[in-house]
Amino acid sequence: MKTNIGIYSIIMLLIATSCSVKYSFTGASISPDIKTFSVAYIDNQAPTKQATLSDVFTEGLKEKLRTGTGLSMVTSFGDLQFEGAIVEYATNYLGVTASQQAASNRLTITVKILFTNTKEPTKNFEKRFSRYYDFDATQNLSTIETAAIKQISDQIIEDIFLEAVANW
Repeated sequence: MKTNIGIYSIIMLLIATSCSVKYSFTGASISPDIKTFSVAYIDNQAPTKQATLSDVFTEGLKEKLRTGTGLSMVTSFGDLQFEGAIVEYATNYLGVTASQQAASNRLTITVKILFTNTKEPTKNFEKRFSRYYDFDATQNLSTIETAAIKQISDQIIEDIFLEAVANW
């Protein structure tokens, strides 16, 4: 009986270790053929410029991929390649009060990403990712801008990460 349990355990261990996809606690499922990633500078091409936005997205995406995949980062030509541009950075009025004053505003950021998977080209995509942050119209954008950018960028980076490496 002990022999059967031992053989069964060895077979299960072999099956488990021979899987062709790496999984992580972040939701990433990556082929073991993929070893590296690269992130090109995400340029701010939006009509309205914000000084730190390109750095926030570029460095944020690198950090998410470093910590979420276990892959090695290279400067260019990674097995997974990310390129992109910020194409929208805009504030719009959302609602109007009875006295025709803005009740709230919305900061929207949109990033266009070109993702290339050199090992599995069927997973390549070019897509826009957009998120927003609503704030009271009595607040000045400059007072909430840092927090808003942090929240929006974190959400967009998570969306990019899931689209690229999580097969949900």
